[in-house]
Amino acid sequence: MGAFSSFFFFFFFIIVFAFPTKPVRVSALYTESRWVVKNEGGERVKLACVNWVSHLDTVVAEGLHKQPLEVISNKIKSMGFNCVRLTWPLYLVTNESLASLTVRRSFQNLGLLDAIAGVEAKNPDIIDLPLIKAFQAVVKNLGDNGVMVILDNHSTEPRWCCSSADGNGFFGDEHFDPDLWVEGLTKMATLFRGVPHVVAMSLRNELRGPRQNVPDWFKYMQKGAEAVHAANPDVLVILSGLSFDTDLSFLQGQKTTLTFSKKLVYEAHWYGFTNGRVWVSTNLNQACAQITGNVMSHSGFLLGQGFPLFLSEFGLDLTGSNLNDIRYFHCFIALAAELDFDWALWSLVSSYYFREGVAGAKENYGVLDAEWAHVKNPSFLQRISSIQVPFRGPGVSGGSPHQVIFHPLTGLCVTRKSGIEPLVLGDCSNSEGWNYTNQQIIVAVKEKNMCLEAGEIGKAVKEHALLRTHHDGK
Repeated sequence: MGAFSSFFFFFFFIIVFAFPTKPVRVSALYTESRWVVKNEGGERVKLACVNWVSHLDTVVAEGLHKQPLEVISNKIKSMGFNCVRLTWPLYLVTNESLASLTVRRSFQNLGLLDAIAGVEAKNPDIIDLPLIKAFQAVVKNLGDNGVMVILDNHSTEPRWCCSSADGNGFFGDEHFDPDLWVEGLTKMATLFRGVPHVVAMSLRNELRGPRQNVPDWFKYMQKGAEAVHAANPDVLVILSGLSFDTDLSFLQGQKTTLTFSKKLVYEAHWYGFTNGRVWVSTNLNQACAQITGNVMSHSGFLLGQGFPLFLSEFGLDLTGSNLNDIRYFHCFIALAAELDFDWALWSLVSSYYFREGVAGAKENYGVLDAEWAHVKNPSFLQRISSIQVPFRGPGVSGGSPHQVIFHPLTGLCVTRKSGIEPLVLGDCSNSEGWNYTNQQIIVAVKEKNMCLEAGEIGKAVKEHALLRTHHDGK
């Protein structure tokens, strides 16, 4: 993590970059070392996803009472996301009475009359479908609009997740029968076999609770992975860690053993609240160095071992009122740019039909506004656009990789049109290369007589530190 040089973290951050290729349509995905690739040995496909909740009490993808399904799918695509992590409860495929319940009846059972009226108006072809058919309709529409789908088993029962004592946390808990879980994974994998835009299955969200242990993790996660692959060999198999998906450190001492290859991905979660209030109680540079070190030792190390890492949940309060989240995200996006991992933002959702007993509950982490029509925080979307494209990897660039100066607060990179014009922030794909020396000097690659000189630790790089001379090369 030496790239996290505290003297300029707030301002500029050096990452390796290669000009990205255009988006590609995929059939089957594989893994090539730490990368997800198109076909075996093909070009990189970066998963830049958004979470779409479909595992709560209604077991219906949220928002269908606000906008037509086609509009939502198109909106996802237009915001730069190329895939959706679509959540589902195990009972959707293991409980026939639930699977056959219609959308209308599911809402009626919860007294959600306004939601019924909304779905009737916006999605009349869905309101009387069985829940499993409605789920399939959402998946199909996403594919029709060029959006990949990752199916995430979020819970056993339809409910909000997660607590350590909800009975859904670990194998053997009250509502987590391992055999039923394998049965459900098999059924879901079979249901979407041959559907090319369903590219992955995440086996279980946020394993947790007092029962969690490493031996059972290996026993059951390997069993679940084999079941999914046997039922649908095309999909990537994504394994989550312990302690609310923040800990995969046990993989440093023991490896997962599977009969198949080139399909295994690991996932992790990281929010501002993961580390309490440290972001507002500690110097940001110090907090970032400490916490990114922790992330690397608990999950990020897998990239160095040759496994893709999917940050399947991260996000922040997009109302702008949570300082802890704001400061955390400065650190997150810098690490996301440096490591160039795959990810899924929490969340698409701006409100829920019914969450924890509340009809119409709001979601401050959602990217859409209350009517699911517009982006809630356009500056945030601009900021993450920089990490929606791959910085490097197989097939990403025909040229040589180079370093750019990344600005975490905006998601932009340092650019300049010529040697006589000032430096500005712009699209990272238009940024030139820079070298960072051991003497804390940042030198332009093309014009070695151009440089930025950093000050002491904790001091910002000042504008007059840009020097031009033909004598000493600095």
